[in-house]
Amino acid sequence: MLTAALEVFVANGYHGAAMDEIAETAQVSKPVLYQHFPSKRELYIALLESHLASLTELMLSALNSTHDNKERVQAVMRAYFQFIAADDQAHRLVFESDLINDPDVSSRLETFNKTFADAVAGVIAEDTKLPELEAQLLGRGLTGMAQVSARYWLETDGDLDLEVASDLIYRLAWRGISRFPKET
Repeated sequence: MLTAALEVFVANGYHGAAMDEIAETAQVSKPVLYQHFPSKRELYIALLESHLASLTELMLSALNSTHDNKERVQAVMRAYFQFIAADDQAHRLVFESDLINDPDVSSRLETFNKTFADAVAGVIAEDTKLPELEAQLLGRGLTGMAQVSARYWLETDGDLDLEVASDLIYRLAWRGISRFPKET
């Protein structure tokens, strides 16, 4: 049902999606759909939570994949690009929601952004001894760069290879963040 809901929400947006169409796509009756999800909004939020959990796990896994910061930056950038490139279009649900002003949706998106940016900030603060607020700003900047660049890359329709694109952004990010002195 979640796969069918993703397909319909991506194709039509939240406001254009109908529970009838989701049920039909999932090949279940509308009452069965409502047994699992009492409303379209609850279905949307369940789907969003599922993809945000996967994305959080993917990003934190990339961040924690090594203790070499250069390799960390590379792994994180590549992970963002791979998430955006996935055929399931989950990134559209996560980053292009027409329900962004809904308090429950925006708070979940902010929780994801904060969780990941804070993890990046923790590495930055530990290595550079920058104050927490400065490290958090850098963490937000790096994660925002990854997100926005990967979304733009998708618009190139494959004219730029994923590895080339993620490597370009990794090198840009690394050349910036590596200039902060590492404390020993």
